[in-house]
Amino acid sequence: MGLCFLTMHLCRSWVVFGLLAASLTPLTGRAMVVYKWTDADGVVHFSDQPVPGAEKIVTSGGTTRGILTDPAPASPTDRPKRTESLAATRFAISSPAQQQTFSGDQPVIVHLAMEPELKAGQTITWTLNGATLANQPDPTQFTLTDLGRGSYTLEASLMDAASGESKAAEPVTFNVLRPSVLSPQHK
Repeated sequence: MGLCFLTMHLCRSWVVFGLLAASLTPLTGRAMVVYKWTDADGVVHFSDQPVPGAEKIVTSGGTTRGILTDPAPASPTDRPKRTESLAATRFAISSPAQQQTFSGDQPVIVHLAMEPELKAGQTITWTLNGATLANQPDPTQFTLTDLGRGSYTLEASLMDAASGESKAAEPVTFNVLRPSVLSPQHK
């Protein structure tokens, strides 16, 4: 009878622990503290109140449950090298201006305002009306010539190979007016 009594108490303790864990489920996102101890009869108990000699168990929020331990402090060599985020980078097309119009044989000077400067491992990709422009000798400043009459959208994007981050400048739309062979001539 003693063994049966002890088994019932152990099963009941696990049921109580299961109910306690189930009641904590809606509180995901917050760590909870549970205390576990064994009484003089060998019965395991769980409570949210501290008891002398009880083992403190921290349950984590979210889908992971269990005993948490403090991670070992990282040595300076284990820490990843901090790279500057592209979010802190100033990256904008400063020329041509939005809705600027070029007439005659006027070239379009393209300039990219960027701080900090372009670093090793970073690349700039330019597109004009969705088509990639060939690599420019200086990717932050170049000239477009011989553009036909029409409206153009210029876009620039920055890619950092080390971090995998990318950043796009606000697109700029500009217009090119060229004399038409069909325009009336002044007499």
